[in-house]
Order: sequence, then structure tokens, then C-alpha cells
Amino acid sequence: MIRRLYDWTIGWAAHPRALWVLAVVSFLESSFFPIPPDVLLLPMVLARPSRAWVIAGVCTAASVAGALLGYAIGYFAYEGLGAPMLAALGKAAYFEEFQLRFNEWGAWVVLAAGVTPFPYKVITILSGATALSLPVFVVASIVARGLRFFLVAGILWAVGDPARAFIERRLGLVFTAAVVLLFGGLAAVRFL
Repeated sequence: MIRRLYDWTIGWAAHPRALWVLAVVSFLESSFFPIPPDVLLLPMVLARPSRAWVIAGVCTAASVAGALLGYAIGYFAYEGLGAPMLAALGKAAYFEEFQLRFNEWGAWVVLAAGVTPFPYKVITILSGATALSLPVFVVASIVARGLRFFLVAGILWAVGDPARAFIERRLGLVFTAAVVLLFGGLAAVRFL
């Protein structure tokens, strides 16, 4: 089943509209969607390495635009939308304590969350809810998301077919590692 899903994703990654789908997923993931854009970014770069930089650029731009939506949710609609979303992730009780630390370390928190598998939507919503400086938030988001997506695209572009061959040979291991990272990020949200 994993092999069929992988083959389907790789095949779809070369589709003419795949870049639009990646943009939508990247945008939504930064504000409320649970699936990270890497699910599409990786096979798209593997399928078309010559477009690695375009793919990473679209992913970055859409992710930062989505981060602004997350910021707006936190800033304008924290009680109605943001708080319930954070409660679903188990973070609502820590808001006041987090707010004090976040205002002091906000840019670094945005940078760290933007690069790691930590669910970025939590940080975008909290950035708005705590009224983190919007220019600081935008710059930190561009740097973090750009670093994350361009680094992944660059590694896949540089390594190319051996990366694809490794993934295909070790598909079970790669899939398991991806699932562990995804659930590890979600667990970190619950317990941090």
C-alpha cells in the first residue's frame, strides 16, 4: 500500500497543476491544515529536479502568506477561532505563561518552529494573539520557511537520483521516519 501511495504521489508530482496544489497545501498548513507541505515538496523535486528552486520558492511564498492568515486568526479572532484550535492541540492552558516568554523570544520561536517539524500553525496563531511585531514575524517567517524548503530542495537537487533510489529502496524506513517526525511534532505541541 505504501508503494502504491508513493508511486501515485510521484506520478502526481509531475502533473501540470501540482505547483498550485503545493501552494494551497503550504498556505493552509501555516494556519490550520494538519499535513505539512513536505509531503508534496519532496516528490515534486524528485520528479522534476530542474524546477527545485521554483518549487521551493512557491512553497515558501505560500507558506508565509498562510502564516499571515494564522497571525490574523490569532490577532483578530483568537477567542472564536485561535483558542479552540490551540485547545484541540492541548495548548490553551499554557497561553498566559507562553505569552510572557513569547514576547521576549518571539522571533527566535518563529524561526525555530518554521524550520522544524513543529506545527507552524501554533506559532502563527500565537504570534497574532500575543501581538508579536508584524514585521518581525514576517521576516522570521520568510527566513525560517525559506531555509526549510530551499534546504530540502537543494539537497534533493544536489543528490538527485541517488536520493530517489534511496527513498525507493528504503520506502518503509523513509515512511516510518516521516510518520515519527509528524507525530513527534504533534506530541511536542501537546507536551511543551
